[in-house]
Amino acid sequence: MPTEVIYNRIAMLRAERGISRRELAEALGVHYQTIGYLERGEYSPSLHLALRIAQYFEVTVEVIFSTAPFPRIGSETA
Repeated sequence: MPTEVIYNRIAMLRAERGISRRELAEALGVHYQTIGYLERGEYSPSLHLALRIAQYFEVTVEVIFSTAPFPRIGSETA
């Protein structure tokens, strides 16, 4: 049975806003390594954590998380 993969854009959002893993972790009340695990897809967030991450970045959950890979930047067609 395949493992469910959740893709995310956490690293991209952090980079855009100049936020370190440690800063994001402190704001969310999680260990900074948890952010790394999330970014690498080694850990899927609970619904509660996913909603808190979306709230932190002031975007919808769908902007950050997906069950399908996100298109590479620059490869999206208009």
